[in-house]
Amino acid sequence: MREWTHAEHTAAAAAEITRMADVLRGRDLSGSVRTCPGWDLATLAVHTGGVHRWAAAMVRDLAERRYDRDGMDLGLPADRAGYPAWLGEGASFLPEVLLSRDPKAPVWSWGGERLVRFWSRRILHETLVHRVDAELALGVPVVIDEHVAADGVEEFLDVLPHVKWNPDVAELRGGGETISLQADTGAGWVITLDPDRFHYRRSLQPGTVTVLAATSADLLQVVWGRRSPDDYAIEGDGELLGWWRGLARI
Repeated sequence: MREWTHAEHTAAAAAEITRMADVLRGRDLSGSVRTCPGWDLATLAVHTGGVHRWAAAMVRDLAERRYDRDGMDLGLPADRAGYPAWLGEGASFLPEVLLSRDPKAPVWSWGGERLVRFWSRRILHETLVHRVDAELALGVPVVIDEHVAADGVEEFLDVLPHVKWNPDVAELRGGGETISLQADTGAGWVITLDPDRFHYRRSLQPGTVTVLAATSADLLQVVWGRRSPDDYAIEGDGELLGWWRGLARI
């Protein structure tokens, strides 16, 4: 598994924005998104493009506080047919803003790291997961770069403890039980449940329960709830895995 720079996360985020816009271009945006209950494709596009503009504004200003996303003028087109192009604009303005700031400059974020570099990584995986949502809704094959997917699994585990809007996350504790996520490509993680918190490490070791999948892309979709672990081989305590997945939601 590779290590990433702020510039690399930014470039990958721009590529994902373009991919998502291309997936939606020319489509009927009234179609439902089963992985985001209650949303249609138009809502998905507006949410994702709105996050891009919200994050860009805070990074541009090196904001010390959270901006009100709902109160922002997003410049949304009057015609839904223009949503994909509007979404795709993020591939231009986001890199410009993100690369104009020192990756280690302080800025508000909801994660544990309140630095500009948090946002290049977060935008990459926010967009990637919602691109997958769009592809699943449209029946389009899902293809995810293995290096991006591996970083996405770790990003999920890095930010999960900071998801204050989901109080269930605070219950992700235990007595040393382990959840192992293993890919045939050689990527692997072991999550350990301690009495006061959970933590993870890169490891190829089995756990109290182990999910065995072909790729990191499969595991990324499992941790984000886009695929069921039942689609893959599970060894060990399946009830522990079900409990974890019921609480570990962003």
